[in-house]
Amino acid sequence: MQPDQLTEQLALYLDVLESGSFSAAARRQQLTPSAVARRIDALERAMACQLVERSTHAVRATPAGLAFAERARRILVELHQARAEAVSLSSAPEGLIRIDAPAPFGRRHLAPAIAEFLTLYPGLDVQLRLIDSFIDLHGEHLGEVDLVLRIGPLADTRLVATPLAPLVRVLCASPEYIKRRGLLRDVRELPQHDGLDWDALSPPHAWRFELDGRPQLLRPGRLRMTANNAETLLFAALAGLGIAHLPTWLISDYLVRGELLPLLCDNGLPAPEPSGIYALRLASGASSRSRLLLDFLQARFGPVPPWDLALQRGLKMD
Repeated sequence: MQPDQLTEQLALYLDVLESGSFSAAARRQQLTPSAVARRIDALERAMACQLVERSTHAVRATPAGLAFAERARRILVELHQARAEAVSLSSAPEGLIRIDAPAPFGRRHLAPAIAEFLTLYPGLDVQLRLIDSFIDLHGEHLGEVDLVLRIGPLADTRLVATPLAPLVRVLCASPEYIKRRGLLRDVRELPQHDGLDWDALSPPHAWRFELDGRPQLLRPGRLRMTANNAETLLFAALAGLGIAHLPTWLISDYLVRGELLPLLCDNGLPAPEPSGIYALRLASGASSRSRLLLDFLQARFGPVPPWDLALQRGLKMD
């Protein structure tokens, strides 16, 4: 298998796991569902093991498939890094890339990724400005900066958006809260519980759940704390004050360690939201420096981000 074919095959496999179906992955890859199924079949034959379980409702990874997915993501990153090193040796890109990003995501995920990127490109520099705002980055500083990271729906069609990672939101609470108030077994029980919510403007898909085939808004009956910052809500959840509805990129480590418990996740993680994590730039075009960084971040964070892969290996439910 040629290197480009390998990259496409692994990326398609990860796309199938993220989207949960051959049809959804086909739409992303501009293929037919039958073509996607044939390629996954071929990959399973090459690996001599079953990687996915197929049903009429969804496609899920087997234990072997989850282990392979983690390796596949690493391989894609390594291939990108190898190509980046070759480019850096041949053309030696130079210059400054200026980025605005939400502070919580920037601290946890973007800053380590940029540090790794800069080791690959000694001639490049990055000016990273972290903004203490969760979703309301509209790109108003574009022109002053090259890229703005955005979490949530995109309203300004004048900007070019590069998707970096899907966005999954999970109901969660501390073990102490569950011991004190009882386990949430149905989303319709939320009004009977204490909660933690955003002050004034909530993310568009927070506290929205599909019931009887349509989305409905359900919140805890008593809000013990409201705040305009997602990390503040995380700390309140860890303290046992109530139930929060937070993105996995923020809480994955706490779920893996059992410091927070996922609620209503018996069948795995919820589906990704229609919006995601994006890098915005002006429509006038990205510099070669910015394109290198965008390619690197896409390989690092997608199509299945590392924080969701960690959770797919098994959530602690009690």
